[in-house]
Amino acid sequence: MGEINVVPYIDVMLVLLIIFMITAPLLTQGISVDLPAVGAEPLDPDLLADNEPLVLSIDRDGAFYLNVSDNPGAPVDEDTVLATTAAVIRRNAETPVIVKADENVPWGRIARGMVLLTQAGAAKVGIQTDPLEPAAE
Repeated sequence: MGEINVVPYIDVMLVLLIIFMITAPLLTQGISVDLPAVGAEPLDPDLLADNEPLVLSIDRDGAFYLNVSDNPGAPVDEDTVLATTAAVIRRNAETPVIVKADENVPWGRIARGMVLLTQAGAAKVGIQTDPLEPAAE
């Protein structure tokens, strides 16, 4: 009678588990915000494949967060947003720049963030939204 040796399969499974445990926290970008749901067109995947986007997140309280800062989970001031964005744009002018704002943030705070990004040299600034829910029939 032949027996199947499962030890190598267990080793592979444990290695995969460790890889997933390490990479899962890296998949989240920025902070958690409630994005507005609108019917906007998605970005071109080719644009995002070549360049990692710079994401300015604005939470419910109006605090700014950058995904390319030393600590993406810590709020940054306006001067840091300006300096960091300018450095990223100088390094690669084709970097996509996206604003990810909570739907309850006053529009003035979002506009202030967009102005900071354009002052830093961003040619185009996009706003991230959630897709509309399909209508129930």
